Amino acid sequence: MSTTQSERLRGLLEPLVSAADLDLEEIEVSRAGRRRMLRIIVDSDEGVELDACAELSRAISEKLDETDAMGEGEYVLEVSSPGADRPLTQHRHYVRAVGRLVKFQLHDGGTAEELVARILTVDDEGLDLEVPGVKGRKPTAIRVTFADIAKARVEIEFNRKDKKEEEA
Repeated sequence: MSTTQSERLRGLLEPLVSAADLDLEEIEVSRAGRRRMLRIIVDSDEGVELDACAELSRAISEKLDETDAMGEGEYVLEVSSPGADRPLTQHRHYVRAVGRLVKFQLHDGGTAEELVARILTVDDEGLDLEVPGVKGRKPTAIRVTFADIAKARVEIEFNRKDKKEEEA
């Protein structure tokens, strides 16, 4: 997708997404056979429900029909949430991941060091993390600045109790 088309679509769709109390995370236009695929990724601090995606999809479809932002050809519109395995790239992504286990690749003097840790707190400079203990050892707390992070992605935990179970 050209930068001009991306900027135009963002300018057109951002007000609709904001009106739904969501953040516009990504716009992607790709080919799907003879058609094009317009994928809109949205998120919020509380997550995104299926009904919200459906309502937003209808509003976006109407807006795109009123304009020529997608041109003359056919396209498929998909509005969805980012999914659990998306990379953490912005401050708000880290805030939304507090309490979650994250796999980090850290800059370490020219090499990339891997670290798996739970995000405890997030501020403007970085993160306070808890590195799980191995083989009966206690977890350790460390501080990582945003400048030290090369990549970060939430790890899916299948055996972790949710907050409601922990409080009971």
